[in-house]
Amino acid sequence: MDDYGLLCSPFFPVKAPIPILELITGGLFSLITLRTLMRLCLLLCTLLVFTFLKGQDSFDEKVTSVSNVRVAVTNLGTFGNAFRGYRDGTSNQSCEYPAGSGIEHLFESGIWIGGLQDGTRISVSTAAVDAPQGYQTGNSGFEFTAPAGSQLSERSNLRDSPFFTPEAVSQQDYLAGFTDANLIIPGTNTPIVNHTNPLFVQVNLKTYNFNFSFSDFVVFVDMEIINLGNQGNTNLIDSLYFGLWANTVIRNINVTPPGSGGAAFYNKGGNGYIDSLHMAYCYDHSGDVGFTNTYVAQRFLGADDKFGFHHPRLDSTFKSNYNVWEFNNPGTGIFQTPAGDNQRYQKLSFGVEDDPCWDNDNGSCGGGTFQQQLNRAGNRSDLVSVGPFRDFRSGDTINIAYAFILANKLEDPNANYTDNTAAQQSELLANAQSAQTTFNGEDANFNGILDPGEDNDNNGEITRFILPTPPDIPVTRVEAEDGKIEIYWTDNAEASIDPISTEQDFEGYRIYLSKLGFDVVGVPNLLEDLVQIEEFDIANNGFANEIGLDSVLLEQAVTFAGDTNEYRYRYTIDQVLNGWQYAVAVSAFDRGNEAQNLLPLESSLLGNNFRVFPGKAPNSDIEESAPYAYPNPYYFGSSWEGRSNFQEQSRKLIFANLPKRCVIRVFTPAGDLIDEIFHDQNYKGEDIRWFETFGAENTSENRFSGGEHAWDLLSADTQIISRGIYVFAVEDLDSGEVRKGKFTILK
Repeated sequence: MDDYGLLCSPFFPVKAPIPILELITGGLFSLITLRTLMRLCLLLCTLLVFTFLKGQDSFDEKVTSVSNVRVAVTNLGTFGNAFRGYRDGTSNQSCEYPAGSGIEHLFESGIWIGGLQDGTRISVSTAAVDAPQGYQTGNSGFEFTAPAGSQLSERSNLRDSPFFTPEAVSQQDYLAGFTDANLIIPGTNTPIVNHTNPLFVQVNLKTYNFNFSFSDFVVFVDMEIINLGNQGNTNLIDSLYFGLWANTVIRNINVTPPGSGGAAFYNKGGNGYIDSLHMAYCYDHSGDVGFTNTYVAQRFLGADDKFGFHHPRLDSTFKSNYNVWEFNNPGTGIFQTPAGDNQRYQKLSFGVEDDPCWDNDNGSCGGGTFQQQLNRAGNRSDLVSVGPFRDFRSGDTINIAYAFILANKLEDPNANYTDNTAAQQSELLANAQSAQTTFNGEDANFNGILDPGEDNDNNGEITRFILPTPPDIPVTRVEAEDGKIEIYWTDNAEASIDPISTEQDFEGYRIYLSKLGFDVVGVPNLLEDLVQIEEFDIANNGFANEIGLDSVLLEQAVTFAGDTNEYRYRYTIDQVLNGWQYAVAVSAFDRGNEAQNLLPLESSLLGNNFRVFPGKAPNSDIEESAPYAYPNPYYFGSSWEGRSNFQEQSRKLIFANLPKRCVIRVFTPAGDLIDEIFHDQNYKGEDIRWFETFGAENTSENRFSGGEHAWDLLSADTQIISRGIYVFAVEDLDSGEVRKGKFTILK
């Protein structure tokens, strides 16, 4: 009951939720079914959140979806959504990694810009600050706005994407423009609290999200900052600093619902900063132990303006600064939340890593070195800032790039879970280096100058954010059948051209299958759960394993109704269990290029995986072959159910051997109707919560056999049914025939 009580926590400060059921008298609650209460609560929550955001008619949020990172991006310079998606009905993740794992990493993040206007007056504009409920229209600290009605735009370099454009940098770019110039929310009469001294800057934001297996752990943030001028004057801003603020919170929301326990939910993180990488990071210190073995980091990559390229490695006058403080703990202490422009500019322009206590405890540091204190559990915000940028005048532009980097916290046999050793950080460091290399692009020696031999695309300037490209993803179709899975794919990947070598270097295909129970045991991580079971490659060409393609090549291409693709390959996976979920994927790989030091590359598994539920095909004659239920008897807590915060809604009993269109009715032995379920052969699992929790993120990616349908063992009013014998009747909607059966529930 407590879990459901927290569903309406947006009525109260997010970081101090109050169980709503405590506000309902026991007598009233006994008259309200669980489903009715949840629907009412969700409706009220949605209306309230909508009211918070409606004032900013231009507010728009999208979640990255092509890589292994699901981070919310808005068109106002914020990232993450304060876990709002778990309360407003959208289910939008805040910063989940790996995708589908339930491990969240970010409460909220946003950009800060500060400088000296006309050389004297300190002004700082912030997209987000420490706020227990996250972004709210017009609230203090949320100072950037977009034109009324504007939205994030999307583009993609995938040719089969509806957002394809040659100008796209990644498989999923989000673009937005916003400014701090407005004192009132555009299209409204709502003033922005305490926003009286704007810098008059425009920010053009682009985020890049790649689906390649060697880059699916990062979201790049590429920004262009333009001085708009102020009523025609030059609007000189000197000593300008830019910062990326973040309140990182790592918890597994499948284990602990967001906000449960109030402040105790948020204060379990450990923090750190690697000065040589200009990167802040966070890890779970003592929250969901064993279920959150990951890191999240924000790293500065590089910047340029009219004076050239800027990075601390190249310019001793340009530096990065790190600051950290306890969330929403105002004051002037070193670990206290800055309030107002002067204190925020102080944080932007000076770093805590320069304090003697950073790595030396002189007895007056407050309990160890600052680094030691940060490695203890807490709820902290941090800021990675860079500067100074000088002589920033009307019409001038600053380009600046950061990255959100995610990684697994690796095992260290000599360390405890709460530790933060070099061995545990090794994947984070490798991912951080990969992100920097991608940003560098053509600037191979990282000097900010286009040297001879670096202009690979012949456009006369440094092109950044470059990754080697694997073959195209094979167009794939998966069919669930009785005890087997049929996989079909086209030959489109074979025409792929490597952009670096300009050659068609396709080599072969790989088939992947998940382990049984991957979805309900431990923390899901699809890239680790998928296991290669087959490989096929071009024979007799001196590359790979010389297996050949003939064993999967069809004599004649096949097509399917409503699908114009011509499938030229087929692979069958036999001896799989009906009713269980399997993940399958097909990838294409190339030969690599030894001369250019490129290893063979493989297309994205995350971009081409399917959740498959083998089972019976639609039954054409239920009189001859009766429908049935399984497992029968059913035991609560059966092995295929998994662990969920909504355990009673995450049960699963299968009705099988069903007609292609039918109604399933469940009765008590006395004949009382418990539930009525409508089935058709295109069923995707959309009517019970189990598939929302454990199936594909998008139910359209679930593949069923057409003759089976899952039930959550809840009545039509979401009442939990007791143990005993139950009767079901299946009515064929085409023939009118009805067949009955029984199943038993044991607890």
